[in-house]
Amino acid sequence: MSSEELVVDCDVHNDLVGLSSHLPTVWQNTWQTLGQPRGNYANPRGVARKDVTPPNGGRAASDPYFLISDHLDRYRIDYGILTGPTLLGMGTDPDFLNVVATAYNACTVTEWLDRSDRFRGSILVYGDEPAAAAAEIRRWSGDRRFVQVITAATTRRPLGQRYHWPIFEAAAEAGLPFAIHPGTEGAGTALPPTPVGWPSRYMEWHNILPISYMAQLNSMITEGVFEQFPTLQVVAIEGGTAWLPHLMWRMDKNYKALRDTTPWLKRLPSEYILDHVKLTTQPIEEPRRPHELGQILAMIDADRTLMFSSDYPHWDFDNRDLILSSVEPATRSKIMGGTAAELYRLQSPPAAEDLPPHLPVETEPSERSGAPTETAVE
Repeated sequence: MSSEELVVDCDVHNDLVGLSSHLPTVWQNTWQTLGQPRGNYANPRGVARKDVTPPNGGRAASDPYFLISDHLDRYRIDYGILTGPTLLGMGTDPDFLNVVATAYNACTVTEWLDRSDRFRGSILVYGDEPAAAAAEIRRWSGDRRFVQVITAATTRRPLGQRYHWPIFEAAAEAGLPFAIHPGTEGAGTALPPTPVGWPSRYMEWHNILPISYMAQLNSMITEGVFEQFPTLQVVAIEGGTAWLPHLMWRMDKNYKALRDTTPWLKRLPSEYILDHVKLTTQPIEEPRRPHELGQILAMIDADRTLMFSSDYPHWDFDNRDLILSSVEPATRSKIMGGTAAELYRLQSPPAAEDLPPHLPVETEPSERSGAPTETAVE
């Protein structure tokens, strides 16, 4: 089987039931009592599907073996890239958020990566603390089961500014892509989630999430991140696709008139995007005239920039058998796994494994009211 024939799900939201056991004792009480911050936007319907509860009664996506049978096996997916719960909106204390990131990564190893070779992990970092984030990348980058760095799509400063460059230096040094994911816009220490202020409700907040991606990519390209770190790849998870052609056109137009203000840029901004940025499919746009999606995909060179993601176990999950069915087969093969296999160094299918049916449930402080729960956000 070639890498283009693999199927790779680039956004699997595994739960981390045992995370608190990896926290230093001094932070245990903070984890138990903090809960989600008041500034966070919560989906009033929740985000987990109702049909994905493991047989042991645990939270959705908390049992790695059930996730394999219910998702990877059912939909013939070779590898799942774990993106975990959304945790970086949990307050304003940078020291706490840094130790949460370390505990998250340790828990990912023991509860998921050690369970099956079909999982690949994401090194979580707190993006507003570049020195600590770089140290966290170096702490885990020797474990090649971690295939990318991940952080929230919103930061107190635009990501391209030199303040953040230690993160990119560490990621590039380790040969790891840098991924961003939504969910903490307006939470914790994050700025207002829109340039015009705070939305009134979740729906309004959720509608406008792609603007964070536009702002961050605009910053990274204009500030010269990809000239400074020419091997760095960026993955924009769960942000859609249709906004990218507009951003490329606008950046190219302005570059032609204002290139002397960014003398470090050697190429059109759109060329940096196409060479260094990957998007994931969920939520894929569904225009009223279906052929228009093909036009959007052509504009962004989808055969090298787009990667399949299901967003399991969330209710807006995408079934691999149903999406992009009208896309030309060679392009669809690249989207469904070929591009991700190359990016994440997955050149062959995982070996057959003899796995138990499921894990026993652990009772965690996060299962009690008032404590952190992943289903409150996204």
